[in-house]
Amino acid sequence: MRSYTTLEPIYSLATPYRRSALAVIRTSGEGSVALTARIFSGGKRLLNADSNTLVHGFVTDIDGRRIDEAVIAVYRSGHGYTGEEAVEITIHGSLPAIDALSAALESVGFSQALPGEFTYRAFMHGRMDLTRAEAVEEIVKARSRKAEESALERLAGNLSALCMDVKARLLDILSSLEVQLDYAEDEILEDWMFPEEEVDDIISILSRVASTYDASRMYADGAIIVLAGRTNAGKSSLFNALLKENRAIVSSEAGTTRDFLEAECDIAGLPVRLFDTAGLRDTDGEIEKEGIRRSKSLMEKADLVIYVTDGSDEDLPVEDERTMVVRSKSDLGNGKGERNSFSSVTGEGLGTLINDIRSRLVKDDAGDESLPRIESGRQKDAILEVISTLEDARRYKDVSVDLMALYFEEALEELAVITGEVGTEELLENLFSKFCLGK
Repeated sequence: MRSYTTLEPIYSLATPYRRSALAVIRTSGEGSVALTARIFSGGKRLLNADSNTLVHGFVTDIDGRRIDEAVIAVYRSGHGYTGEEAVEITIHGSLPAIDALSAALESVGFSQALPGEFTYRAFMHGRMDLTRAEAVEEIVKARSRKAEESALERLAGNLSALCMDVKARLLDILSSLEVQLDYAEDEILEDWMFPEEEVDDIISILSRVASTYDASRMYADGAIIVLAGRTNAGKSSLFNALLKENRAIVSSEAGTTRDFLEAECDIAGLPVRLFDTAGLRDTDGEIEKEGIRRSKSLMEKADLVIYVTDGSDEDLPVEDERTMVVRSKSDLGNGKGERNSFSSVTGEGLGTLINDIRSRLVKDDAGDESLPRIESGRQKDAILEVISTLEDARRYKDVSVDLMALYFEEALEELAVITGEVGTEELLENLFSKFCLGK
């Protein structure tokens, strides 16, 4: 089985494997141009092409039989995405042509790329640090505009820049400690003073960055919202109103929804998996009982349970971080004027309700816009380790200079984990293996 490497030429389909107008197959590695020239009608032109130029012709199999018309982009070493010599081949989006070209590439010496192997090579060749590499996949998987914008900022290097600034400040502190260590004990030197304000400021900045994780993950992964409540309470009406389409059957007859309905939607910019569940009531029907059991199972997994009541409930659940009680049918007087009341008939209260749902799910979204946001658990854990080490240094600020130096050396090592300056091959392979093929 292949492992991640920079020692052999690789290829991968960079566009979805389905019929389309165009398909792009990218390659990377030493000899990519020469190998591709063996299965290209304009082989000499390709071999002589300058970097960042296009060459038109026909891709063929190893025996010279035409596969498809193609445009090939040439990237000489040091110019492309990975930093290696590379070509990107654009053909028509025919599945037989894609399969034939893949076979032709393998016949001349290319290997199928592993998930994320192109970005792995870009990282290994110093084209980007680990925070920017992770941002590539975060952009691909973004489910909301806000998640994409945040990942684009990390790709542009805002998190890298912050790490470099913190690194410089920690190195200054460590340098002042090493000056002390360089002097002999009998030489006169002023006592070293712990830089309280500087360390507090670094801790504050890193803490604010770490605090963006929960909201960022919500925008990236989306939330699970379950609409629950008694039969005929208005759950399906709210489901349709949030989706802005009539997906659920709405009727005055109780027990219309016997199993859950699921749909994806956008609530105030937040990607959501929304569930309309069977009404909660005592019943002898086996099908309805199973629907209620599934409803309760979904409620346990939800990020937010919205309990809908039309005012006929004798007991309402207690509101907490995961439970929100809303009153339906405000046009009939139920909860009219209360904050979390709505009418699916008139639309009254729906705007306020949507904003309240978003506020419940992303409580810490009003962060400092000058600081980067993170959605990587790996980055969050590493930042918290740096904070913990600096807090230990502050707690034991009266220890000897040589011991104090160890705290700041450790903080610098933990900071280097964020950018990938310090890391293991196992960590890198685990991280890049979660990327898309072709990236």
